[in-house]
Parts: sequence; C-alpha cells; structure tokens
Amino acid sequence: MEKIELVGMLSTLMYAGIGIAVFFLVLSLIEVMTKYSVSKKIAQEGNVALAIVLASIIIALGLIISASIH
Repeated sequence: MEKIELVGMLSTLMYAGIGIAVFFLVLSLIEVMTKYSVSKKIAQEGNVALAIVLASIIIALGLIISASIH
C-alpha cells in the first residue's frame, strides 16, 4: 500500500515540476515576443487589462496541465 502512495506522490511532484517549468517558459516567451516588458507594464504602470490577460494564460495552463494528469 505504501508503494502505491509513493508512486502517486512522485508522479504528482513530477507533473507539478513540469507545470512550473512550462509556466516559466511561456512567461519568458511572452516577455520576448512583446515589444515591452510585461512585468513592468503590470507592476509599475498598473495595466489591469494586461494583468487579466496574463491571469487567463495562467488559468489556461493550469487547466491543460490538470487535464493531462487525469
């Protein structure tokens, strides 16, 4: 019984690591592809629309990763 729980925990940690890596990859791709710094626009200039778009990308990535686990 413990072996099954250990395998499940390891696979969960593996998927979580892959999800975090994909998130940072997509975030860096967005930074490179746009003419401006996304983090600067959100943090310093207070661009709410850009923050909402970035939040929707984060939610979409989470849903995709969640669907791939199940």
